[in-house]
Amino acid sequence: MGLTLTEKILKAHLVDGEFVKGSEIGIRIDQTLTQDATGTMAYLEYEAMGVPRVKTEKSVAYIDHNTLQSGFENADDHRFIGSVAKKHGIYFSRPGNGICHQVHLERFGIPGKTLIGSDSHTPTGGGIGMIAIGAGGLDVAVAMGGGAYYITYPQIVKVNLTGKLNDWVSAKDVILEVLRRISVKGGVGKVMEYCGEGVKTLSVPERATITNMGAELGATTSIFPSDEITQAFLKAQDRGDVWTELKADDDAVYDEVIDIDLGSLVPQAACPHSPDNVKNMEEIGKLKVDQVCIGSCTNSSYVDMMKVAYILKGKTVDPSVSLAIAPGSKQVLNMLASNGALATMIDAGARILESACGPCIGMGQAPNSGGVSLRTFNRNFLGRSGTKDGQIYLVSPETAAASALTGYLTDPRTLGEMPKIQVPEQFKINDNMVVAPAAPEDMDSVEVLRGPNIKPYPETAPLVENIECQVSLKVGDNITTDHIMPAGAKILPLRSNIPAISQHCFTVCDEDFPRRAKNMGRSIIVGGSNYGQGSSREHAALAPLYLGIKAVLVKSFARIHRANLINAGILPLTFVNEADYDKINQGDEIAIENVRGDIQACKTQLTVKNKTTGAEIPVLCELTGRTKDIILAGGLLDYTREQLSK
Repeated sequence: MGLTLTEKILKAHLVDGEFVKGSEIGIRIDQTLTQDATGTMAYLEYEAMGVPRVKTEKSVAYIDHNTLQSGFENADDHRFIGSVAKKHGIYFSRPGNGICHQVHLERFGIPGKTLIGSDSHTPTGGGIGMIAIGAGGLDVAVAMGGGAYYITYPQIVKVNLTGKLNDWVSAKDVILEVLRRISVKGGVGKVMEYCGEGVKTLSVPERATITNMGAELGATTSIFPSDEITQAFLKAQDRGDVWTELKADDDAVYDEVIDIDLGSLVPQAACPHSPDNVKNMEEIGKLKVDQVCIGSCTNSSYVDMMKVAYILKGKTVDPSVSLAIAPGSKQVLNMLASNGALATMIDAGARILESACGPCIGMGQAPNSGGVSLRTFNRNFLGRSGTKDGQIYLVSPETAAASALTGYLTDPRTLGEMPKIQVPEQFKINDNMVVAPAAPEDMDSVEVLRGPNIKPYPETAPLVENIECQVSLKVGDNITTDHIMPAGAKILPLRSNIPAISQHCFTVCDEDFPRRAKNMGRSIIVGGSNYGQGSSREHAALAPLYLGIKAVLVKSFARIHRANLINAGILPLTFVNEADYDKINQGDEIAIENVRGDIQACKTQLTVKNKTTGAEIPVLCELTGRTKDIILAGGLLDYTREQLSK
């Protein structure tokens, strides 16, 4: 029986565990990446481990999130990250060099390698045949220190692509179709492996769009084969020497198959407020548009930008629309400036933003009250744009540009003949905004620079014998990390200051939650299904940790957030019977007796006693030997210190 591409790479990197579906495996990590919204905390955690120099083949620290410097906080964080990177063997991508996933694809990613990043859209690297996985910052810190990264051995889904995309239908429409079919939780515990004759019709930037937004499926990662198209892309980046051919065996066996005829797809949009609320143009109907934003790590490649420039050439943006464009990297921006495409965009009335995440994470460009904003981004969660009642639609660059000209949601197929824009044979190479680390013999002389906003990791403690406390919050299904720990220009600068940022925890759902939880001293949170979907931000676990949350009891978890809770020493519990969700309410007094002893004894079913109502609720606490030890120790940082001391 042959192997899938996913299995080949995972087996080549296996350091712990066995290949049994649903069991935990540890894999060796070749590369890591961080971005500045998660990076400061990740590097504070790395320092706490006491490993002098990273042990990965390549680690890169990017500055792309908190680039609005309206106060000292962001600038101080960037200075800290730059200094710690120089000292510990990490490459530093300076502000303005571009979005981490776009730059990593261009300049650092290697087919067949493993990559974890403290950003949920790290699977972008799957576009060139990497196993690239989003993770919490502490997991990335451990990998930089030489530790394995642990995942549940996934189910592998074959996404069989046939045919070819019609004119004005894009890679964005492919991933929107997958989301429409299987939802934002349909990929949990799975790797989406793209195969079939249709793969050959997609360029690397198109493949990267699909793997990037595969994060919205809840998937562990997504991956394409590494073929002659991958080789041509890497050659154009002067990195042809790192290419190797990688593909699944012809007789590989998959857990599931999804067939997609590319020729049958039409332009689509994800409607408010979820990436899987997908409809075609006809279903949405005539929709007045107030704002259009083009960019993000999903759709900011050179090819995407050239299509936008072609659509805008010689035309003017509708006066009722604000059009903002953010090329994904300095390389892309430089090439657009050199060939005149940037002038075309400016002539049309576009506002050119720097090569950064920008409005995708709520860092500026918030739409008007109740405004309709078309965005080429990957998430449209309620309030993420910075405007609470903003109506955010996720679309392709082609749809976005066409709509900016008309002022209404516009099917790009009305534009006539589509241009044949190809990946260039040679990209413009200039890595002068990537700072190399100090040589090993010079690292001791490098001073790490810390600003006053940088606070230490929250205090942790070993798991207690009994948990007795109140329920500080009860929430419903599909709670995102944007609900738990909002982003945006006002909050993101506090990412290195857990006491300060915790005051915004869950305020999207309940403005009084931070004060109530802190006053309770210790408490638990109750939630519905797919709790913690979205970003990899570990702050969605660290802020609750600081506020005294001891356990989270839900119907089901999103993968990364559950791992982050364990890393923070917060007990992840799920209902045995989902109907029991109705037996516990905010404010109820609960008790979990002998919890430490039961977990030490490897019991997977515990009992939550609702002392307010008298109900006894069976819950699952499914921890492996390693995650059990992490919880008992009080979190991954404590556990890692213990292991290093041995």
